[in-house]
Amino acid sequence: MKNIVLSAVVASSILVGSVYAESAHTKSVKEINTIAVEKGHDTAVASQKKLIEEAITSLKFTQKALVNLQKKERAKAKENIEKALGKLEVILSAKSAPKLLPIESTVAVNEYIGTKDDIAVAVKKVTSLLEDNKVQAARVLLNTLQSEIDVRVVSLPLASYPNALKLAAQYLQDNQVSKAQGILEIALSTFDTTIEVVPLPLLKATDLIAVSSEFSKNGDKEQALEYLKAAQEELKVAETLGYVSRSDHSYEVLYSAIKSVKKEIQGKNRAEKLFDALKGKLKDFKDKVFSDNK
Repeated sequence: MKNIVLSAVVASSILVGSVYAESAHTKSVKEINTIAVEKGHDTAVASQKKLIEEAITSLKFTQKALVNLQKKERAKAKENIEKALGKLEVILSAKSAPKLLPIESTVAVNEYIGTKDDIAVAVKKVTSLLEDNKVQAARVLLNTLQSEIDVRVVSLPLASYPNALKLAAQYLQDNQVSKAQGILEIALSTFDTTIEVVPLPLLKATDLIAVSSEFSKNGDKEQALEYLKAAQEELKVAETLGYVSRSDHSYEVLYSAIKSVKKEIQGKNRAEKLFDALKGKLKDFKDKVFSDNK
């Protein structure tokens, strides 16, 4: 099952607009959406490149220790276990030591190209297929109803991995080689896998609102309204696809804020303050989406 979990690095990048507003007048809605997806992907990849080298090296030493035991090289095994623990000392001694140490990650983009009406039609089709007991056909169609960046992260659990190494070392000290070998095998097969999900419609809406704001500042009301409408459509896609928080009225608040901005743009007054309020509401909403699904 996928959880909407956001790493600190990714969060800091997607909770604000990522498109370059100064060149907004040269880009269409489609191009801005493409940029939002590309930058979201690049940010996710960059954040996962900072994998902790100590964790990877520790694993290598643990693997060497297991091979040593298989070859009945007890002294070398003990030495490699000590090295494996040594690579974790700095991390374990930190006050803010993470519970999980990432050792591997993959980033996948699944973008839904369609409107909220297209989604509604597909959902009805899925329901019909399930009623006819055509579960596999329904599953295939249902799998298309996602628009997100998935960051799959495999991590070492710090709550158990170091203790397993220490226990294996103790078994070796007590000359219980088979038990030590068994513990190392478990340690090398026990990983935690999480999938961080970044909803693409929220990225797109963020950038579209930022661009709409720039057009409004420059007095181009028609373009400002066009991009604001596109942002609203992306939010509707996000809502229909089920990217929601436990705050049931979040989308209503956003739609109401967009309506107020539209009204201001169409009038004689400047809409900067209302745009700032809208951006703030969107940021708050995204914070809730991620925190409520951890």
